[in-house]
Amino acid sequence: MKPLFTLFLVLLSVATFAQKDFQGKATYMSKTTMDMDRFSRNGQLSEARKKQIADRMKSMLEKTFILTFDKTASTYKEDAKLEAPGGGGGFRFGGLTGGGTKYKNTKDLVALESTEFFGKKFLISDTMERPEWQLGSETKKIGEYVCYKATLIKEANPLDFSNFGRRGGNDDKKDSKETEAPKKTTITAWYTPQIPVSNGPGEYWGLPGLILEINEGRTTILCTEIVLNPGEKEEIDTPTKGKKITREKYNETITKKMEEMRENFSGRGGRNGGGRGRS
Repeated sequence: MKPLFTLFLVLLSVATFAQKDFQGKATYMSKTTMDMDRFSRNGQLSEARKKQIADRMKSMLEKTFILTFDKTASTYKEDAKLEAPGGGGGFRFGGLTGGGTKYKNTKDLVALESTEFFGKKFLISDTMERPEWQLGSETKKIGEYVCYKATLIKEANPLDFSNFGRRGGNDDKKDSKETEAPKKTTITAWYTPQIPVSNGPGEYWGLPGLILEINEGRTTILCTEIVLNPGEKEEIDTPTKGKKITREKYNETITKKMEEMRENFSGRGGRNGGGRGRS
């Protein structure tokens, strides 16, 4: 009976993805941890203070996203339904919190992101080159899907907010060097050939199956639900709103703003050092 059941699943899978109007929807939970000592000038924070900062930053560190995809295109955006009432009350840095819509077309090699930073809308274009994944043989199950491991070494994201904080004291070159953001990072992905679309969360794609989990630095993105051919399909439209800008120019703009924020943050810490223990 088992071979017949396996054959049935294969035929069902082929029929599902052969549909001309095939579409899927995947829900992902994203969670980031941070080194809270980076927010202290002397590298030390009380546990109570660390918890206070983590609670204020929860809206930025834990998010839910929806990937809507067909055979070649997708949109990836935060699940607005799960945002807290009055949303923005947490510790947020505008566009740095992952807001907006990421669009990918793996056939035409088009990648666009519509986002907002400090009240200004941007339409960011990316160079879309096939990632050089190293495919492994290790497997694990995520939900009902058998997933295979793949790794990728790439340039670290200069806007990774988990690196926000001090770069080290000016009088301690060793400490400064140790807290400097890494230039390269290793990405670990888990993908399932059972859903044969070369797509995944965020900017990730290029594997022979949908990516269900991503581990990058302090961030883990995990798929918690998949619906294939939902009753109500959505248009996967190319975003058009915002000032057109390349990813390189956008990173330069935001990096400059982050440096200003870092200096202001350190300045406030210097004026308040040894002062009030409560916020």
